[in-house]
Amino acid sequence: MVVLSVVLVFLVLGRCESELDSQIPLEATEWGIPDQSLPGSCQPAPTCQKCILSHPSCAWCKQLNFTASGEAEARRCAGREELLVRGCPAGELEEPHGRQEVLQDRPLSHGVRGEGATQLAPQRVRLTLRPGEPQQLRVRFLRAAGYPVDLYYLMDLSYSMKDDLERVRQLGHALLVRLQEVTHSVRIGFGSFVDKTVLPFVSTVPSRLRHPCPSRLERCQPPFSFQHVLSLTGDAQAFEREVGRQSVSGNLDSPEGGFDAILQAALCQEQIGWRNVSRLLVFTSDDTFHTAGDGKLGGIFMPSDGHCHLDSNGLYSRSPEFDYPSVSQVAQALTAANIQPIFAVTSAALPVYQELSQLIPKSAVGELSEDSSNVVQLIMDAYDVDFWVTLQANTCLPDLHLLRLRALGFSEELVVELRTLCDCNCSDDQPQAPHCSDGQGHLQCGMCSCAPGRLGRLCECSEAELSSPDLESGCRAPNGTGPLCSGKGRCHCGRCSCSGQSSGRLCECDDASCERHEGILCGGFGHCQCGVCHCQANRTGRACECSGNVDRCISPEGKLCSEHGLCKCNRCQCLDGYYGVLCDQCPGCKTPCERYRDCAECGAFRTGPLAANCSTACAHTNVTLALTPILGDGWCKERAMDKQLFFFLVEEEVGGRAVLRVRPQERQQSSLPKCHHDHHQSPFSRGRWFHSLSGKIHLGLFALGRQVNGGWQGTYPRLRSGCYPTSFPGHRRCQTCCNLVLHITKWGFSYANIQ
Repeated sequence: MVVLSVVLVFLVLGRCESELDSQIPLEATEWGIPDQSLPGSCQPAPTCQKCILSHPSCAWCKQLNFTASGEAEARRCAGREELLVRGCPAGELEEPHGRQEVLQDRPLSHGVRGEGATQLAPQRVRLTLRPGEPQQLRVRFLRAAGYPVDLYYLMDLSYSMKDDLERVRQLGHALLVRLQEVTHSVRIGFGSFVDKTVLPFVSTVPSRLRHPCPSRLERCQPPFSFQHVLSLTGDAQAFEREVGRQSVSGNLDSPEGGFDAILQAALCQEQIGWRNVSRLLVFTSDDTFHTAGDGKLGGIFMPSDGHCHLDSNGLYSRSPEFDYPSVSQVAQALTAANIQPIFAVTSAALPVYQELSQLIPKSAVGELSEDSSNVVQLIMDAYDVDFWVTLQANTCLPDLHLLRLRALGFSEELVVELRTLCDCNCSDDQPQAPHCSDGQGHLQCGMCSCAPGRLGRLCECSEAELSSPDLESGCRAPNGTGPLCSGKGRCHCGRCSCSGQSSGRLCECDDASCERHEGILCGGFGHCQCGVCHCQANRTGRACECSGNVDRCISPEGKLCSEHGLCKCNRCQCLDGYYGVLCDQCPGCKTPCERYRDCAECGAFRTGPLAANCSTACAHTNVTLALTPILGDGWCKERAMDKQLFFFLVEEEVGGRAVLRVRPQERQQSSLPKCHHDHHQSPFSRGRWFHSLSGKIHLGLFALGRQVNGGWQGTYPRLRSGCYPTSFPGHRRCQTCCNLVLHITKWGFSYANIQ
């Protein structure tokens, strides 16, 4: 199923009927346009009507006496969650939402050979929209059986498509066969493209223009921008014959000139042979596309003029004169021609065309592979579709508006009776309400609208009393100095009526001055009252920035901050002398390596101070030998009782138990290093390197020596890294130092023993 989303934004609606693509201006009122750029940014508003129009997230509390003394009635307007936290019952919330009602919905049917078919459902819907709030409407479309289809096949013939050419041929045949199964009237046409025949897109060397392929022996045709090969026809054999004749061409860069081909196929309707039926364009390629501006690389500055330029041979003759079209030009041309494009591309190019499909209405993308059934299915999905229409009003409509939706190229339509919801429907409407000072006002949505000459939140005083000094004293501080209502409101009937976010008996509190977290008042997890954040459950902090969770403070042993600190804002604050994320470290504390060294040694090698009672003392550990390579700094490096190094890893600590992975020791066989057996002949004794005294001069390493049996005996010096230089081939390095006695004869040298 192909799901299409259409957003209809009504900027202006001045008549009772419009087509889907109409845009009619309508002037906005002060409170008529919601601020959708700030999700959840509901602000106080003086009336319920202005509240619900200010933002789609706004609600109004109509509960009597909801606002505190001196608090502005505009504070009744806020987000639903905030009002509930402040004590407004859910039943007292006025929060209108859009609704829809299906008025006519005949079932879809094919009819008889297309006659009497119902292809679009429902047929009539009544829709009420709250400004700024989107509504989704499901529309079902069934193309009648046998409904005619025109399909134009665009093939990329650049040299990189050589390996995919046979797949493209097979796909064309599969599409034709499948469409013939569902309609008695299908026509198919064919065109191909490469790129503009100018540098740097195509080599302009004459020999390369005649034969652009790498090998002179392979079949290859000269490059071209776009060529219309076969007009739409019902002759399936002619289509297969023309596709089979095609051979690849060549260009220099990776992007292809596919946009030129699409635009000409959409504009040259007479040459292509499009009928006023369902129109499909299948585009095959293995690479990306040139777009507007790329032509400047070849000295082409003139934008595409949006006209057909096919010559008598079907070639795009003015390709070297006009730049590539833009994405918007291609999308507009396809939409105007009522053509649905389907991109069948190789896996490497698939992500690019998926993004392109988001910008071209009704387009679809499929992968070109050995099995092209997915592309064929895209064609069939385009033949029968369900789609969703998203409607959203940005302002109020003055009266009923009829919106007509049609599938392009079809006469059936869906009529939407559109109204907007721009006022509150409070059930407490009461003229001369007792709540309003015994009938001095009209009660509506929890507020009193006072009769002429009456003022106050409850219409409790008259205009004549406004300037009375006795009344004004109730709007000042006890010392009688300072401005009325702290300069943040008006004094009505001896009581302050605060403005904006101010509250309190004298408007002394500012309910917008609380601390913010990440730029949000009270972090979005509480409400501000008189400069102090009142946080929701499980939230703390001056800006409600701290979560009450403690999961990040729990040590592997299940202790809170290792019992050495306090958990605040889900982070450990360590006591003096401790540090670390979980307060598990201190200057005198043992490291994990030190804590588990003895258990690792006794568990792996049965040695060390705990060897006698290892199973009891180390019951909290699980020791295993592992030949895992030593990677990173997490491995512990400790010395055993015999001073030999060994390595182990504390892999995990859960519930007080530790898993220790220990590498086996490489222990030596004797206390003396045995680099070689006695009287072992050196590889140099065969006379390959040294002869007679030259050995002494060449080595230059003897500390002392004497002549023995016509030769020389020398003591090789002590070496930190072993018994002899590591540059001597054929010898391994020893772990400790030793003296090596060498015997040099006239034939070479050998060593007798290790001392």
